[in-house]
Amino acid sequence: MKTLAQFIQKHRDDLGLSPKGLAMETGLPLEQIEDIESGKELFLSVTVRQNLAKILKCSPEEIKKLEKDFNNHIVSDQVIESLKELILNEAGGLKCPVCGAPLVTRIQKLYDLEDNLMLHPKAHCTKCSFQIHS
Repeated sequence: MKTLAQFIQKHRDDLGLSPKGLAMETGLPLEQIEDIESGKELFLSVTVRQNLAKILKCSPEEIKKLEKDFNNHIVSDQVIESLKELILNEAGGLKCPVCGAPLVTRIQKLYDLEDNLMLHPKAHCTKCSFQIHS
């Protein structure tokens, strides 16, 4: 079974695109393409999935079946919302609520159809499968 990262890399390579070229074609930030191809980004929004599928000449369903949408039911919504707020406020040293290992965090900057900046907090654990992807 291929990983999402391998699938995206192979299709990009088959089209003769660099990561930067794929970012330009899809309108996605290069950092996001790099995160997908390195395996850091395991769940994609519908829009990102559709943009990638269009450029990579595949179906969104082919991409979706390779995604890992980890359920965070063991972590309350309140804890996740609190972590999102801390990430947006650029708090450092955050720990995974599941295993206590350090969280790798970032703020994804996207623009909506009216060109309004939207900030999305992202995080993944360095040890377990916990992640915040919205």
